[in-house]
Amino acid sequence: MTYCFYLATGLFLVIIQTTIKPYFPVLLSDLYDLLIPFVIYLAIFRPPGESIPVVLFFGLIMDNFTGGPFGFYVSAYLWLFVGVKAIMKIFQLKNTFILFFIVAFGVLAENLMFIGVHLAFKSDVPFPIESPRPLITQVLWAVATGAVLVMLIKFIHNGVAQWQDKLLAQSDKNTL
Repeated sequence: MTYCFYLATGLFLVIIQTTIKPYFPVLLSDLYDLLIPFVIYLAIFRPPGESIPVVLFFGLIMDNFTGGPFGFYVSAYLWLFVGVKAIMKIFQLKNTFILFFIVAFGVLAENLMFIGVHLAFKSDVPFPIESPRPLITQVLWAVATGAVLVMLIKFIHNGVAQWQDKLLAQSDKNTL
């Protein structure tokens, strides 16, 4: 049931990012990658053996939906996952205040990786590296909404787990 939750949540975020976000360019044109808070949730609150296949799966999904170099999202999500795990060894998540900065760090890191890949391939596509406005806007969006999204995913996952436990207990009671 946990993987069904991961699949539903990740696909919901991918659908928002790839189909809904482009239709609202005024509001959402500089919104960050919505899977970043999901990867951060997995890194902080779930065990690695359960999370890494999900991170790889959604990295492959995003690599297939974008026109960038294949493997970018897989590597970006894996590095983000490993980085958050390392940060969580240093900092304790006693309050959610640090989540605001972790999500902003994740957005900044992914954008810096994207800039690095773009510069490494030296593509002819114009890249507005001179204009930091989209990067700053994405980081501000992440500071404003990232921690809320991570905690919302945690809240919904806990609710689904409690609902599942209740159904299993009821099922066990009915079989006796």
